[in-house]
Amino acid sequence: MIFLFPKKTVRIYIYLYHLYGLKKIMIKRLFRRLESIIALSQSVMTPKQFIFLSSVLVGISCAFAVIVLKTFAHSVFSFATYINGTLKLSFINSILPIIGILLTVFVINKVLNGTIQKGTSQILYAVAKKASIIPKKQMYAQIITSSLTVGLGGSAGLESPIVVTGAAFGSNYAQNYKLAYKDRTLLIGCGVAAGIAAAFNAPIAGVLFAIEVLLVDVSISAFTPIMISAATGALVSAIVLDESILLSFKKQETFDFHNIPFYIILGLLTGFMAVYYSRNFQKIEHYFAELKIGPYKKALIGSSILALLIFIFPTLFGEGYESIKTLSETDPGKLLDNTLFESFRNNQWVFLLFVGCTMMVKVFASGLTIGSGGNGGNFAPSLFLGSYLGYFFSKFVSLIGLSHLPISNFTMVGMAGILSGLFHAPLTAIFLIAEITGGYGLMIPLMIVSSISFAISKRFEKYSLDVKNLAKKGHAFTSNKDSNILSTLDIDSIIQCDYLTVHPEDHLSKLVDLISHSNQVVFAVVNNEKELVGIVHFNDIREIIFNAYRVKYTLIKDVMKTPAATISSYDSMEIVMSKFEKSKSAFLPVLRNDKYFGFISKSIALEAYRTKLRSMTIE
Repeated sequence: MIFLFPKKTVRIYIYLYHLYGLKKIMIKRLFRRLESIIALSQSVMTPKQFIFLSSVLVGISCAFAVIVLKTFAHSVFSFATYINGTLKLSFINSILPIIGILLTVFVINKVLNGTIQKGTSQILYAVAKKASIIPKKQMYAQIITSSLTVGLGGSAGLESPIVVTGAAFGSNYAQNYKLAYKDRTLLIGCGVAAGIAAAFNAPIAGVLFAIEVLLVDVSISAFTPIMISAATGALVSAIVLDESILLSFKKQETFDFHNIPFYIILGLLTGFMAVYYSRNFQKIEHYFAELKIGPYKKALIGSSILALLIFIFPTLFGEGYESIKTLSETDPGKLLDNTLFESFRNNQWVFLLFVGCTMMVKVFASGLTIGSGGNGGNFAPSLFLGSYLGYFFSKFVSLIGLSHLPISNFTMVGMAGILSGLFHAPLTAIFLIAEITGGYGLMIPLMIVSSISFAISKRFEKYSLDVKNLAKKGHAFTSNKDSNILSTLDIDSIIQCDYLTVHPEDHLSKLVDLISHSNQVVFAVVNNEKELVGIVHFNDIREIIFNAYRVKYTLIKDVMKTPAATISSYDSMEIVMSKFEKSKSAFLPVLRNDKYFGFISKSIALEAYRTKLRSMTIE
């Protein structure tokens, strides 16, 4: 082949090949040297000092992942906007998401072995069930797939992939340096906090998100490395990333306490809207999961419907942060430029109708994006939906002359309401919006709207949107720490299957003999089919066993009792402990397929709980 090209060209190619190879070798050597330096640091530092160093390194890694994702997504948005504005090719916004979702499905099938886990629930599951071990491929899989989906216009967010990537960085870093479970979990929290902090330049929100949403239990001393990592991520992002890419607001009006009744109404609206979004998103995901067609056909169908929605409502393109900024500015009508409704740009009622319709179909756009095979999260959609709802409500009140409300304030506070209701994370919502608005002047309305929205959402939806999938599989995580810990315990590990049993027709003398040769105090009475017909406790026959006559002529069936409760081997530990509490029993028999299987001791169950609690408390 080289004879087809001039010799000079061949020499250039050979030079470039060697240059590439040399750079590759140099990068490998650099990483090896860095690893050796970190390993040396681990040997000379105390464990706590090494965790502090690790939190900085994890924070830097997460920040650069955010920079790559955000820069790519913003570049594609700018490209599509330029083409649409210059050449009037409005259909470009609809074509790109189709390409992005199809490419995402291609990468998942050809590069990632056909599967990829989506959503932050996988982090909860890894912490609870997999000893905080997150697969290595999650360090790059989320970046690649979400950049293709959201970067090319899919109507979802990058924050969930960022959080999973950050958690994967923390987990695999800890595995590489052989850190224990508690430290692995702590570094997962550091990665999550750094990811959110870098994505919004909001370190406090990053810390609160890690603690409020993901980590089961954190002691005060564990705050320090999480704060260091969040601050590092935010600092690197602020230095490297262009400020225009981040979601931030300059315009903010003074809080007026006379508007508190309207903020209360907004809290109610955002709560119900969060429930509406959560339920419909789950329905769309479930519909696509049940479709018995190939992944490419599924992607094509879903992305085509999405393309139609984006063609009608162009602000559904991508994360939507640019439209959120526009909505809070003095001329929100710019959103109708280069759209089908451009001629109504100055008609406030038509524009309000456009905002309302966009708000209601956002859930379908996000559901189609992720359900059809794309990868993304619901963090950005929640902010999008909240801003549109806040604008719609305040503008409507102003147009009908009921009151003149500060529209930009309601636009920003609405974001906190939906975020709080959808993720059941009121503190994260409050401080995230406070940080990205550049001050705490809206703290009171943020607290009002977030708390009301959270209460409404919690009333109708027991679990947050990302935890719902875990709940369906029996691995639910809630704000109740006891429930969280119990859900991680394996019932099979505490069932004692070696207990001796007796037959109802046996004489009491046989039971006395078993008691004298074992440590058992409770015995299951079973028939020939191994079905449980009763139990006998030592305390119930204490007086009888010292009477030789009664021991000889009394049958087991005459002294056995019906158990106060029985446990299925498939019950959750939360159900088991509830049955212990209600029955006031120290031992309960376990059934499997309606046959006697063993006993569970309350003391052993409580010891398993205490052991798990100690292991899951991050110090």
